[in-house]
Amino acid sequence: MKVLLTKDVFKLGRAGDIKKVADGYGRNFLIPQGLAMLATKGAMKQADRIRIKAAEQRAALNEELGGLAAQIEELRLIFPAKAGETDKLYGSITSQQVADAVAKETGFNIKKQQLEAQPIRTLGEHTIAARLTMDLVPEFTVIVYREGEAVPGSKEAEEEAAAKAEAEAAEAAEESEVVEEAETSDETEAEEEAETEEATEESEADEDEA
Repeated sequence: MKVLLTKDVFKLGRAGDIKKVADGYGRNFLIPQGLAMLATKGAMKQADRIRIKAAEQRAALNEELGGLAAQIEELRLIFPAKAGETDKLYGSITSQQVADAVAKETGFNIKKQQLEAQPIRTLGEHTIAARLTMDLVPEFTVIVYREGEAVPGSKEAEEEAAAKAEAEAAEAAEESEVVEEAETSDETEAEEEAETEEATEESEADEDEA
């Protein structure tokens, strides 16, 4: 079926656009939600008016939420979680949890449906986009770290990383020293064997002369 969008619909189109959609999607979602109407001849006469009005509203909303978008782009949300040895979480960080954290940090009550994210199931750094408007889709960072360990980016985490690097460097130096000693020992043995062989050859030569 063909519909005329009366409002912006993410990943489908902007208000005033005429789109072909599945019958069920149109009848059961778009039209009941007031997002579209059947693209009849009468409705299509309204397309330009809808498009112009929506563009004005969109511009105003973009200006209004521009500061919020910039604020969201600076977010680094941190979640502790229990995880196995493969860094897979025992459970997940849900979109609702992320939305609640965004609301707490910004004061803007964002809906979980506005977040382009699946439940997070692994440790590490994840990038999530927030759909504020069709034009404003700021991305922010979510960091999930193992519960009981230092928070990534904290002084404790930096100290742990420095200590680990120092230990690894010391271990590498020790291994290198062992290898050098082994090589020196091999060289010494080789020299001794060569000297013994040379002495044997000289002794045999002397016996032959005699």
